[in-house]
Amino acid sequence: MKIVYKISLFFLMGFCANIAFAQKTQLKKAEKAYEHYAYIDAQVIYLKVVADGYRSAEILKKLGDTYYFNADYKNAGKWYQELIKDFPSETEPVYYFRAAQSLKSEGNYKRSDELMDQFSAVGGLSHVIQNFKENKNYLSDIQSKSDKYILEKAEINTTNSDFGPAFYLNNIVFASAMDTVVDGKLRLHDWNKQPFLNLYMAEMNEDGKLYNMEKLGGDITTKFHESSPSFTKDGRAVYFTRNNFIDGKKGRDKEKNIRLKIYKATKLGENLWTNIEELPFNSATYSVAHPALSSDEKRLYFSSDMPGTIGQSDLWYVDILGDNNYGSPVNLGLGINTEARENFPFISSNNVLYFSTDGRAGLGGLDIYFTQLNEQGLPTEIQTLGTPINSGKDDFALIINEEKNLGFLSSNRNGISGSVGDDIYRVNRVCEITISGLVTDENTGVLLPGSLVIVMDQDNNPINSMTVGRDAEYSFNVECNKQYTIRGTKDKYEPKEKIVSTPRESSSINLPLELKPSDPCPPNDLGCRLSLQPIYFDFDRYNIRPDAAIELAKILAALREYPELIIHIESHTDSRGSDSYNELLSERRAQSTLEWLISKGITRNRLTAKGYGEGRLINECSNGVECTEEAHQLNRRSMFIIKN
Repeated sequence: MKIVYKISLFFLMGFCANIAFAQKTQLKKAEKAYEHYAYIDAQVIYLKVVADGYRSAEILKKLGDTYYFNADYKNAGKWYQELIKDFPSETEPVYYFRAAQSLKSEGNYKRSDELMDQFSAVGGLSHVIQNFKENKNYLSDIQSKSDKYILEKAEINTTNSDFGPAFYLNNIVFASAMDTVVDGKLRLHDWNKQPFLNLYMAEMNEDGKLYNMEKLGGDITTKFHESSPSFTKDGRAVYFTRNNFIDGKKGRDKEKNIRLKIYKATKLGENLWTNIEELPFNSATYSVAHPALSSDEKRLYFSSDMPGTIGQSDLWYVDILGDNNYGSPVNLGLGINTEARENFPFISSNNVLYFSTDGRAGLGGLDIYFTQLNEQGLPTEIQTLGTPINSGKDDFALIINEEKNLGFLSSNRNGISGSVGDDIYRVNRVCEITISGLVTDENTGVLLPGSLVIVMDQDNNPINSMTVGRDAEYSFNVECNKQYTIRGTKDKYEPKEKIVSTPRESSSINLPLELKPSDPCPPNDLGCRLSLQPIYFDFDRYNIRPDAAIELAKILAALREYPELIIHIESHTDSRGSDSYNELLSERRAQSTLEWLISKGITRNRLTAKGYGEGRLINECSNGVECTEEAHQLNRRSMFIIKN
């Protein structure tokens, strides 16, 4: 027996998607080149200093940073934790965050969360804290990455047609031709030699996996086709498509075709559907199918070829007035309907209408489109969902929970040509954010082409990178409702990081990166290369203070690590006292520094020392100028020069 539309239910066949997952990029350590002594590695020196028993907050920060900015998060986390433990009062908030990120990247989520709590307590970045507090269960929220959508076959597909899913409370209900047994015999349809369609329910877990299928019970199941359900939010009522069959009687048009109608059923008990009612705008002379409730449940959208239809089938709606009363059917018009087929409407909670059509310039077969409904419930701009949602075959019956970015669709893209091997696919929608900006010099605003920009996820794993061109602009596409770190680096500039929490909806974020020039080190200035803090002396003293010993330990470690290294020690005084006295005092300070290194095992022939008195002041505190004690102390210093 011929079914009109091909009952609009059998144009649907299989589907498989191959998504090219974007591979995560890995950070490479930058090769540093110096004009002289390029082999001197600050990280090696810091490790030697710590091994010798000299520790300070500054050393642990620097040591942690040497690992952190080279993506060695295991070691970075180790030294940051020691910094926090030993020098809490000298630990800025950013180090709590870097420690947390380092530990998260190593899978130590518990300790990472603890450090984020501390980060919050010490006054860390407010938006990062807010994101952390709002996403305590971020582990369960991690999803696979793709360009925009991830598709995979649902678990409930059979060897026959399975399609047309609908959300039902925490479950999914769909149409399947897996079996229709009448009087103990499998009943096959003449048109495709498949069993007739029935509605089945499957349970759904948080990841959208489907299991435990069972047929909907009660009067909703007959020996003819049932499909395309749409449930009320309370789960007590359902609209569905069925052949013209009710109370055991089937109806035909004048050409003896059994048309499609929409019916309503109510639930009695756990899984017993009864009180089947035919909607009053049905007819034996045309088909009405694929019901879809509006988000406020005051309107029912559907597909039909009733009089007034523009093409083979159009999208229509009726207002729901209650007590099985409905308004007159209204065609959605030429803005959405074409001369071909429009069917399988679905309205999301955000009032977006999704539907299928083969009347637009798509990829072939039925393609899925969407439009934002206006306040009157009418379509606005029509947009395609593109690939991988659509393929060269039939793709239809998309439903989606936009809050969870989870949905299902039907397709025959894996079927044999001319078959009805429709399958249901799970859709994970990856909401997309574009983060872009210019990389510039912090002081001058000059563009910095050639800068490397890296985007890292909330676990501090690098997921993409690029070297900016002449326009110094970078751009990355990332996911919604996630936290990312954008890092910019360039030779002779300090690394710059910015943390951004993306919104829940697709949008663009402008995030400029202003890099601060690093202080250039003269090739022969060992102290500068090792970020040496000044070696200060008390007024009129030349003994080595404890804080100076920590800095001298860096020089000591360098001399031990590189036996060929020869250095010259320069000592300076402030302007107070006579010139001759200061020359003598500075000489004593230079020799005191030299003797300290010799006492630690360095041979004398590798060291020279000289005092320069007050002849090389670094500020305005010369003779007769009033200065604070702190300003004078800046001039009482020692420097360490590499000799060629």
